[in-house]
Amino acid sequence: MYVLLAGLSHRTAPVSIRERFAFCGTSLDQAYAYFKDQPEIEGTVILATCNRTEIYATCRDIESGMEILRQFMARYSGMTDQELTQYLYQPNCYDAIAHLFRVTAGLDSMILGEDQILGQVKDAYQASVAAHASDGVLNSLFLKAIYIGKKVRTETKIDQRPLSVPFAAVELARQILGDLQGKTVMVIGAGEMSELTTRCLMENGIQSVIVSNRSYDKALAMAKVFNGRAVRFDLLTTELGQADIVISCTAARRYVVREDNCGQVLQARQGKRIIMIDIAVPRDIDPVLNSIEGVFTYDIDDLQNVVNADNLEKQKSIRQTERIIAAEINDFSQWLDSLCVVPVIKALRARGEDIKQKEIRKAFNRLGKISPQEEKIISSMANTIISQLLHAPMVNLKEMAGKSQGHLYAEVVKNLFGLQINLEELNQYGTSDIGNQGQ
Repeated sequence: MYVLLAGLSHRTAPVSIRERFAFCGTSLDQAYAYFKDQPEIEGTVILATCNRTEIYATCRDIESGMEILRQFMARYSGMTDQELTQYLYQPNCYDAIAHLFRVTAGLDSMILGEDQILGQVKDAYQASVAAHASDGVLNSLFLKAIYIGKKVRTETKIDQRPLSVPFAAVELARQILGDLQGKTVMVIGAGEMSELTTRCLMENGIQSVIVSNRSYDKALAMAKVFNGRAVRFDLLTTELGQADIVISCTAARRYVVREDNCGQVLQARQGKRIIMIDIAVPRDIDPVLNSIEGVFTYDIDDLQNVVNADNLEKQKSIRQTERIIAAEINDFSQWLDSLCVVPVIKALRARGEDIKQKEIRKAFNRLGKISPQEEKIISSMANTIISQLLHAPMVNLKEMAGKSQGHLYAEVVKNLFGLQINLEELNQYGTSDIGNQGQ
């Protein structure tokens, strides 16, 4: 069994590309339905956040499995294979495992050690389970990853002084505008990210808050919490004339703030500075608005400079985290290798026993009536032949079980002897106690 990964993140692709791979609601359900219809794919978990879209899968044929993932990503995004190659990563089995552990530990995040990714990994795994898309190996892999995420945050200081995306957005505004005292902010979207951002703004001197959301009731509720003012979503453009800062984070599939609905209002400001920070993926704010005098648009990728300084402070914690991950990778890899080897050993034994019994019956039928002593000698000889023939493959399989190439050796033995592996039995190994550490 192999673990596959096809993905792209803030490290390999700008937000203009990542937003083409956003999954939510119906599109996520359709994606899981597609992979469940692919006989080569055993299980799937899709992790989709602001900064990454990654598809984890299990299969028995690496090449066909990786091609299925790649073709799906290309079709979903509408990109050609050549375009996709610039941004997509498809590591080998063990690098895919290591990557997930690093992601959950917060080492692959824009903001090192951030807590949100751990919850996002949990949610992605639970969504896969709810869609009946996961399998035994992915169950163990993701439970182990979640366990590592918790362990890292307990044993290291990587999540101390937590710098969140909302806080980074506020820091960017402070760098550009200086003191935020007396400034007016419009927050578009009333979800968790918008609420966190508003809280950060209030802590940094903002007193005038305007909240707009498709659900006016949610906008009212959030505005009440911060003593702000709610604005109906279809009227938000009229309020841009008063705002100094716009923070936008909605789940919209297209630009919310565009030239056709906001251009005139922004031009009427006559060059008065307005900072528009878009932390949504897909993006809410059309970057073309940046061409209007006094309008400065930023997206989530522009926050990178803000967080770089914070990341330098966490180098000691990063080294501790890397050591924890290295030990856990070794533990999980040995388990995965044994997962491949154990069913092959069992099938090899069964194949030898089947051949032995058939040949013994054949010999007895041809010899006719023979004595019990002769039967014993013939049975013993057949048993010795089979045992000696299978001895070396069995010993080598057991030795290879804990090594990184164990799964390849098991595959060779399976093909050489024409072994048939019981898939249901194999999947049972995927519920090994190794995964229970994450619960």
